Order: sequence, then C-alpha cells, then structure tokens
Amino acid sequence: MPKIVVVGSINMDLVVLTSRYPEIGETLTGEGFMTFAGGKGANQAVAASRLGSSVVMLGCVGNDAFGRELSARLLNEGVDTAWVDVIEEVETGVAAITVAGGDNAIVVIPGANHRLSEAHVQAAERVIRDADVVLSQLEVPMPTVLAAARMARKHGKPFILNPAPAQKLPGELLDLVTLITPNEFELATALGCKGADYTELLDFLPGRVAMTRGAHGAFYSCSSGTLHHQPSFAVEVVDTTGAGDTFNAALATFWHLGLAEAIRRACAAAALSVTRLGAQGGMPTLSELDDFRARQA
Repeated sequence: MPKIVVVGSINMDLVVLTSRYPEIGETLTGEGFMTFAGGKGANQAVAASRLGSSVVMLGCVGNDAFGRELSARLLNEGVDTAWVDVIEEVETGVAAITVAGGDNAIVVIPGANHRLSEAHVQAAERVIRDADVVLSQLEVPMPTVLAAARMARKHGKPFILNPAPAQKLPGELLDLVTLITPNEFELATALGCKGADYTELLDFLPGRVAMTRGAHGAFYSCSSGTLHHQPSFAVEVVDTTGAGDTFNAALATFWHLGLAEAIRRACAAAALSVTRLGAQGGMPTLSELDDFRARQA
C-alpha cells in the first residue's frame, strides 16, 4: 500500500448543469444544481485512497458547515485528516462549476486554502519523511508548495506537482520537482513559453514531465529525451471535472511500477472518472480500475 502525502486544497464544489454557457449579461434556466466535495488536493487524496493508497491530507478548512462536512467526507474515504487545520477567521474554499455539453468552466474562491503555510509543512515533516510520494498542486500558496518540495527533497521522496491552476513556476521549484503533470496550456505557462509547441517544451525537462491532452491521452519523455505517447481510453463522457486529479492520484499510487506503467494506469483511471458526475463522484476504486483494464486487454 503506497503511502502518499497530499499537500493541497479542500473545496466545496457548487455545480450547475446547463445546456450551454450563458453569454455575458444573459440569464439561462439551468437543468440542475448539486454540491460535491472538491478541491484539487482533496480530490487527489480521495482518488488515491480509492485506488489503494494510504493517504495523509495536509490542508485547511474554515470553521463552518462546509469545512466540517468536507473533513468528515475525507475521513469517510479513508484519508488521514489529522493534518487538516481548521482556520477560524476565514471560510472554507468554494468552487463554482458550470457543466455544459460534457465540459466545464470553474471559478474558485480559495478561502482557508490560502492559509496553508510553510509552518504546516514543517510541522508535518514526520509524515513526509515516512511517505512514498508527495503530491501537490497550485491551489495553495506557492511558498507552501516550495516548502513541500524542499521537504520531499530533504528526505529523498518523489515530489509530483500538478501545476494547476496554470502559472509560471519558479526556477527553484522546477529544479526540485520529480515530475510535473500539466495539460498542454499549463505546460507552456509553467515554463513561461506560451505559444511554443508542446513537443519542444517536453525537451525542457526530459523525464520529468507527463503532459495530459484530454482525449489524446498523455505524452511524456524519458530521461534521454525520447517522446512517448500513451493513448486515452474510449468512454462515454458525462463530466470531465476531476479527470486530471484522478490522473495525478493514480500516477502517485502506481509510481513504484515505473513511469510508463503508472501513466498507462493513470490514463485508464482518468477515463473512468469522466463517466459519472462530480469530481470525486466519478473517481474509481482499485477493483473498478482493474475490471476496466481487463476489458481493454
């Protein structure tokens, strides 16, 4: 059972279903409204736990109804919440998600997520030291992500970074990451090379980038710079929310199998995740993933 520490965000997702996105100034009648547990950090923690990992969540919530509910849901999913801090003076993070035609548009209000600090990482040094993989994203402050990367390096642990939401990464962080897992847009932004072809960008960090391209699967290079492609798996798409988080969780869970096999299983898990509504609602269990992979053989 891999031991994974997830350093990241915890949100409540407020999801609106509609036939199309409204124009500026337009009011549409929607088709449904739901709430789901979310946040890229919490999503990745839940997905990793369902896939068989032992997961510790390092994050923050507000002292409110959403915070209590989200902490309880993580615990119910088998995630260790001992390192989830309750912040009194701010609200729990929220994501407003509009789903139309199987795709989504998201606005995130960080709330307590922006209170996750370097001090939290320092306090959790023991669990990072004992981890097999440290996994993070960019919905928490950059200094906190850097602190987690430094701590992982100090203890010789792989540090996987999902650089989303997209932003240019500091040089020190690029030096510290074992692997970054952007989509095509996030890769160009992370490296400060907007408009460049992704095949060129993969050469910037040979062996340390796994780039997702939705229905096209994932692309990555080995340490020698050779480009590899893992095709996606054909499924009926219902909701793409959380597919990237499932990919990252699977990548961390199966890291010990080597990069190629981890990416192959991550693409399969991500494909399964888009067949149901909700970021965490669609995340597969290990048995579901095994059954799906057996059907693809």
